[in-house]
Amino acid sequence: MSISAVPTFDLEESLAREGYSVIVGFDEVGRGSLAGPVMVGAAAFLAQRLPQAARSMPHYLADSKMLTERRREALYEPLQQWADAWAVGSATSAEIDEWGISHALGIAALRALDAVERTLFGAFADAAGTPTQQTQQPTLVADWDARMPRVGAILDGPSDYITKALGTFEAPAVPVPAHVVTQVKGDQHCGSVACAAVLAKVTRDRLMTQLADSNPDYARYGWAHNKGYGSQAHKAAIAQYGPCDEHRTSWKLL
Repeated sequence: MSISAVPTFDLEESLAREGYSVIVGFDEVGRGSLAGPVMVGAAAFLAQRLPQAARSMPHYLADSKMLTERRREALYEPLQQWADAWAVGSATSAEIDEWGISHALGIAALRALDAVERTLFGAFADAAGTPTQQTQQPTLVADWDARMPRVGAILDGPSDYITKALGTFEAPAVPVPAHVVTQVKGDQHCGSVACAAVLAKVTRDRLMTQLADSNPDYARYGWAHNKGYGSQAHKAAIAQYGPCDEHRTSWKLL
């Protein structure tokens, strides 16, 4: 891997200098899949800990698409420990069919942000909305000052689908709306986004493999290998057996 592919915390540190106390990187996986959920990973870092996090960045972290499956799996647990909080939000294939992919991505991202903020903010988050269903780590910051922390977010890609989904009927009551900046190829350049990308990719790949292993009706589509994407074998199976309940039936599947 060339040195240019190694992510940094330059953009995260820029947001911290603007006064954001928490920086969250976001990246999605499964946007182009024919079956299964879309997922958005969120990796949060406290601004005050960015220098320490930069020094302790796990070796070989890079854009998840540039890593082998074995390397992503090896990074999965170290990245969970490296981030101050993390979550992977999802939207089901049925939700994608109902809402469209852009809004589904926004809702998945907000579900991840909601879990991350409730992990970090503790009592602040409990006062702002309903308790989260799950968190990845115990509350890391028990006491903030009288001001609600400011959250800055870095979203991979050119389009801010998170802000568009905020406040919609389907969105969770996120304790602190994030100020979102977009970064094309953020998973290559930003440490927080690269972290979120790997966590989301491994989480979704494992789910698709588990689905295939758990049900012969799913196994015949080859999800253990294609993870729901439109491989030739997957499309051939759809042509032979028709779509199942995990397929995005509003899409052109063949």
